[in-house]
Amino acid sequence: MNDAVTSFAINFIAVIGILVLVVLAGLAVAALAYYQIDKHQTRHSLRRNYPLVGRFRYLFEHLGEFFRQYFFAMDREEMPFNRAQRSWVYRAAKNLDNTVAFGSTRDLRTPGTYYFLNCPFPKLSEESTRSVSMRIGPYCREPYDAPSWFNVSGMSYGALSRPAVQALSRGAQLAGCWMNTGEGGIAPYHLEGGCDLVCQIGTAKYGVRDAEGLLSDDKLREKAEIRQVRMFEIKLSQGAKPGKGGMLPAEKVSAEVASIRGIPEGHASISPNRHPEIDSIDDLLEMIGHVRSVTGKPCGIKLVLGSAHWLEDFCLSIHARGIESAPDFITLDSSDGGTGAAPMPLMDSVGLPLRESLPVLVNKLLEHGLRERIRLVASGKLINPTDVAAALCMGADFVVSARGFMFSLGCIQAMQCNRNTCPTGVTTHDPDLQRGLVPADKAERVRHYHDNLVHEVELIAHSCGVSEPRLLRREHAAMVVEGGRSVPLNVIYPEP
Repeated sequence: MNDAVTSFAINFIAVIGILVLVVLAGLAVAALAYYQIDKHQTRHSLRRNYPLVGRFRYLFEHLGEFFRQYFFAMDREEMPFNRAQRSWVYRAAKNLDNTVAFGSTRDLRTPGTYYFLNCPFPKLSEESTRSVSMRIGPYCREPYDAPSWFNVSGMSYGALSRPAVQALSRGAQLAGCWMNTGEGGIAPYHLEGGCDLVCQIGTAKYGVRDAEGLLSDDKLREKAEIRQVRMFEIKLSQGAKPGKGGMLPAEKVSAEVASIRGIPEGHASISPNRHPEIDSIDDLLEMIGHVRSVTGKPCGIKLVLGSAHWLEDFCLSIHARGIESAPDFITLDSSDGGTGAAPMPLMDSVGLPLRESLPVLVNKLLEHGLRERIRLVASGKLINPTDVAAALCMGADFVVSARGFMFSLGCIQAMQCNRNTCPTGVTTHDPDLQRGLVPADKAERVRHYHDNLVHEVELIAHSCGVSEPRLLRREHAAMVVEGGRSVPLNVIYPEP
């Protein structure tokens, strides 16, 4: 028996040894082949001068992004969202304890940092109130009483995966908030969760276009007949790419995505820079009125503010036509908003950040007596209680977040949104990668993230002496300016 075991062990070791030799020989042959390929190719100077070894540079360049994220970057260093911000969202989404110990790691001297100005007599728990629903579209046949001031921002099916949209739809229904469809049209997965929907109309009119790509009244009515569709949003621009339409790579335009959008399968989906039929303020107000008339539901616009001089003429034109002609809401995006794909010059250098544009827009509407008529929705990098509360202080009625809810689904900021290789299944159509995202589980995380963010903004409001977040005003917050001192927002951005 012992001889048999010994013989087996010797044979096993011999086989393993042969396999190791074969593998090493194979690696040597491959290395020699790559050496010759690199030495004689003409496209890459580094590989031509350093055959084989030069390839490691590309490997390290690719891996460096991940090593920085997990090993080298401090908690507050990364962009666009640092580890501290993401960790807060992850814990909120999992409904875990979000308290911290010992002291803040945030540098409170950095310009742009918000402070909230607590009062000596904060609201007691029994004095606090829940935010009530707010009506949008009082002149519509079917106005919308929006139950929550924190909602899911526009993300298209196509840019997002099927399970991601399913999870967001179910989670939004559980949280009692709305979900914006993004410009890619209404997919069955938006509907299956039962949440309220805002149907976005992008420059390519996906989902509501005719054979020539123009706005179809029949398809508008068809979408308006869906009970869950509560509002329509005409997208003029978005923060990450103002002046540029939506961009969906060809590999993400599946047969189903193509069918929903009304475009050819397997071809890149590139939207026009603007709506061809909107070339002036009058054109814009005509389009808003037309969509509202056809659908009977509130209609607003989404934009990122750059030049602001046109707002004066915009408000005067509304009064000339009658106050009912105004958009029912304006979604104001920030220049640091996100997207699946955008040219770097637009993402980095065009448009105003929300902290500058929101007070400008609020003040202009106040000057013209339109502030109560038009509801304001703040968007763009608002994922944590501090930034959300600051937007409410500056005048927003509602806040929407896209990347915050993506983090609640498990997004790890891998920066793969435009490559169909998202490792968490959030932005890919690869079924093997989608498998990791289970909608039933992630829907609960969506709800927890919504509820915990609302709760912690309420904590800020109570500290400032008001009973609920919508009562926050500019005098309740300050911002650090150059030199390290803080100045109240009502001094930096005085109301008219």
